[in-house]
Amino acid sequence: MTDISKAGTYKLGDRTVKRLGYGAMQLAGPGVFGPPRDREAALAVLREAIASGVDHIDTSDFYGPHVTNQIIREALHPYPANLTIVTKISARRGDDGSWLPAMSPKELTQAVHDNLRNLGLDVLEVVNLRSMHGIHGPAEGSLKPQLNTLADLQRQGLVRHIGMSNVTATQIAEGRSIAEIVCVQNQYNIAHREDDALIDQLAADGIAYVPFFPLGGFSPLQSDTLASVAQKLGATPMQVALAWLLRRAPNILLIPGTSSVGHLRENLAAAELELPADALAVLNGIAGEARAA
Repeated sequence: MTDISKAGTYKLGDRTVKRLGYGAMQLAGPGVFGPPRDREAALAVLREAIASGVDHIDTSDFYGPHVTNQIIREALHPYPANLTIVTKISARRGDDGSWLPAMSPKELTQAVHDNLRNLGLDVLEVVNLRSMHGIHGPAEGSLKPQLNTLADLQRQGLVRHIGMSNVTATQIAEGRSIAEIVCVQNQYNIAHREDDALIDQLAADGIAYVPFFPLGGFSPLQSDTLASVAQKLGATPMQVALAWLLRRAPNILLIPGTSSVGHLRENLAAAELELPADALAVLNGIAGEARAA
């Protein structure tokens, strides 16, 4: 079995977690909407993740909606004492599966209670406020009302720690003026490195950075380069992409998602993948390939 502790650990709030975790988004049905095609397979993936040493699971009650949290509860409750479950709020799903803002105080409060109920918890360890000023990427705009609501829920004892998602450096600074921010979750990978400076600043401040879509938005040329490196190393492109992220900065925590036990094992094996200097140099150049093409 892969030893994921080789990827190291980092603090998340007042806990220390292994840097390779699991994202539950893909446990819902197609388009992250409705039930999974195979509920038993979804349960098996979660149990395999825990058996493999994963102690950090990322989820949200708007996945499904409600589906992934209910599956997590069925598979793992009562939870291991060392398991940190991170959720996020500020969106809801339309009847057609669309992603809609849900950022009013009432909606945010209801979302926290929905997460508590469906996960079977009395307090949520970490709640990420996802900015909905931009659906497909960060966009400027104040999040003060939403952060104040979340901070109030924290004071009530329903939320232990606060994080932010899909946000800009300006919004993070605003958040830190209202409450302690323990993590930031944005899209970032070898090909999309807009957050390079932000990651380094957060690392200096001891704040975790959680990238999503490790293979998202690659051009064909970038994908070919990644596949070539992976082939030479006897690894999969996903393993190489994850190993690169682990090398990128010590505060990066990974949450690759899958609905397959086989793919889960492949992803976790990235913890033991060494990237030689020549491979690392090629990977570091991928971000510029789309511009050069």
